[in-house]
Amino acid sequence: MTRSQLSPVTRLLALGALASLALAGAASAAAVDPEPITFYADVAPVLQQECQVCHRPNGANLGGMVAPMALTTYEETRPWARSIARQVASRAMPPWDAAPEHNGVFANERTLTQEQIDLLVNWAESGAPAGNPADAPEPVEWPSSDGWLIGEPDLVLQFDEPYFVEDDVEDLYIYFQTTVTEEMIPEDRYVKAIEFRPGSPAVHHIIVPGLGGIAPGNDPVIHEDGMADVLKAGRNLRWQMHYHKEPGPGTGSWDQSSVALKFYDKDEEVKYEVFNADMGKYDFAVPPGDSDYTIQTEWTFPSDSEIVGYLPHMHLRGKAAKYEAYYPDGSHEVLLDVPNYDFNWQTTYKYKERKKMPAGTRVVLTTVFDNSEDNLANPDPSVTVRWGEPTTDEMSFGFMSYINEENKGRGAFQGDDGLDLTAVVAFSDESRDGKMQLEEAPGGVKQYFEMMDQNKDGAVDMEEAKAANAFLKQMAEQREKAEAAAAGAAGGE
Repeated sequence: MTRSQLSPVTRLLALGALASLALAGAASAAAVDPEPITFYADVAPVLQQECQVCHRPNGANLGGMVAPMALTTYEETRPWARSIARQVASRAMPPWDAAPEHNGVFANERTLTQEQIDLLVNWAESGAPAGNPADAPEPVEWPSSDGWLIGEPDLVLQFDEPYFVEDDVEDLYIYFQTTVTEEMIPEDRYVKAIEFRPGSPAVHHIIVPGLGGIAPGNDPVIHEDGMADVLKAGRNLRWQMHYHKEPGPGTGSWDQSSVALKFYDKDEEVKYEVFNADMGKYDFAVPPGDSDYTIQTEWTFPSDSEIVGYLPHMHLRGKAAKYEAYYPDGSHEVLLDVPNYDFNWQTTYKYKERKKMPAGTRVVLTTVFDNSEDNLANPDPSVTVRWGEPTTDEMSFGFMSYINEENKGRGAFQGDDGLDLTAVVAFSDESRDGKMQLEEAPGGVKQYFEMMDQNKDGAVDMEEAKAANAFLKQMAEQREKAEAAAAGAAGGE
């Protein structure tokens, strides 16, 4: 076996063994110096396997996060050797925030083994030698698809006109529209893969109902065979664009973000449409200085289903997130634990093998927030933080994609009993005081404002919104009972 045929990890172990032999024989013979770890023989294979999907020309664009340098050659990699060592030793790179007990569970896992970390650190500390180019592995031939991770797309959609994000913008939500014309797709199509591409560094997130969206660090959606989203011909797609940047002269930029789609061939079988359960809460207030503020929401599977993946979403004070299953038989399981949530790497965790959920299983989402001075990302630890769209406010969401074993119906929002008035208060609360004033209320809600304002103080707070929700739910249940009774009476005639 030649030197180039030894794996990097085997060579690292061999070096340790050689070092031990050298010490043992030092009294009777000269120590044998092991060959150093080199770029071509040892480091390049690790970079190819674990890093170059992003760190290459036209590398992966993960929700707007693009690698700042390529690591495909020795000349490209050598200047970054010490930085690479620091990043991998701290496990900041590759970016992956799930707890170690989930290693091997998710298909898009980005982790290094301890042996790989040791190899990269030892290489950097030994001066980052190049070695013999003859020991290098063959370069990876990355597919030519204009940088799209899903491959060559069948359709790329953009909003109709470019938009300029002005210099003075810090946080901006704005909406655009795209019509899926018959020229694009003459009939409804099943979608195999979806990949968003931000068109400006100011893009923080994109949401297009029906196709999903991205935030920093998101992977594209590539469904398993037989699973799909549906794109309807003639549909109007509404883009929610969130721009966030430091305001100032020269910081403006043009944007015309895009989404690429790959379709199933018309003769390919599609068995499942992928649905989403959106667990979220709007009625919270994180106190100033609180380093461990916890929110819980839950969602119950109405029928046998299989979970495809998870995406927790918070803002700058987000600290941790956890999904837990409480099964009908009384057992409990942690589905996903993210102990160190990173706002800049909002990963979608996709199962290698879908997780079966019996009907009646409750999934509880726990999110934790750090509004203290110890949180270096905290824009202002002295204020109470409520739900809000700007990055400096907060959100508490946990998205969960799944397929339904019965393949019937669409997924539901958490607490899907019609209009959620706590969400209306949160969206309308421009003053961020936790209340909706009459002048802030949407037109369709103004007519109910007096009924909702139970203490007659001229505002609707979250407790009053929850009471109104309960009243509306009670009325809906009474209406359903009355309709069922009427149907039964009609059937008996």
